[in-house]
Amino acid sequence: MPTTLLQSELPGLDLIHRGKVRDVYALPGNRLLMVATDRLSAFDVVLPDPIPGKGEMLCQISNFWFDKTAHIVPNHLTHESVASVLPAGVDVALYDKRAVVTKRLKPVPVEAIARGYLIGSGWKDYKATGSLCGISLPAGLQQAQQLPEPIFTPSSKAAVGDHDENITFDRMIELVGEEMANKVRDTTLAIYRFAAAYAAERGIIIADTKFEFGTDEDGTLYVMDEMLTPDSSRFWPAEEYKVGISPPSYDKQFVRDYLETLDWNKTAPGPNVPADVIAGTAAKYAEALDRLAGIRID
Repeated sequence: MPTTLLQSELPGLDLIHRGKVRDVYALPGNRLLMVATDRLSAFDVVLPDPIPGKGEMLCQISNFWFDKTAHIVPNHLTHESVASVLPAGVDVALYDKRAVVTKRLKPVPVEAIARGYLIGSGWKDYKATGSLCGISLPAGLQQAQQLPEPIFTPSSKAAVGDHDENITFDRMIELVGEEMANKVRDTTLAIYRFAAAYAAERGIIIADTKFEFGTDEDGTLYVMDEMLTPDSSRFWPAEEYKVGISPPSYDKQFVRDYLETLDWNKTAPGPNVPADVIAGTAAKYAEALDRLAGIRID
């Protein structure tokens, strides 16, 4: 059975960041221990109720994709045993499937987003302006329609509780420099095209996804944090996809749709989530993990 962890507690380790989902600890030798908790964020607000087993599923699907895309870009994994770095007395079973030991990298300060379909904030942007993050698109596109080509739309990285904001590619160049901006864009689109083709063979459409990148002391670019998970991507079952509606999905859109029915202003604190929505969300994550990676969760 999957474990449940809302917040990690690892006495003796230096907690350097508690994010929306991940808790990050410093390790000797310029390494990190990253723990994927069962916290769920929606509209950039961490909700009070965990999704049991979610962190384990996120970690396993990320590790699957890190391995699958290593020929495109190196990643942050060291492949060291989690048990070997946990403090004495900590329940290894609680962390073994939801944590990884990684290189400690310098983050590139943008979210790198690839979009293959017109949905979410991209659809809202297009309806209002006819473009997406400053990129002109053909007139007459419908909700959830596939774009002529995948596009790269960076966003600013927000602190916990704040909202990420779409930025133009020119603004990204101002933030990170032209060479790095081009490298991140090209790598993002290469990963997306590869993963979308792989997923399509398994009946899943990857509508969009976001990556985080970092560099080592030599300036080498790595993909890091999480990768092609239901938290960072929109996964649609191909057999239920049609243009003109927001398709059913394997990701946290299930929770977003519920939250949209509430009288909530999308600021903290977040509302409680009913047990049936929690169970339904966990089931969708588990099905995505099974269909994409062949890993089954009880």
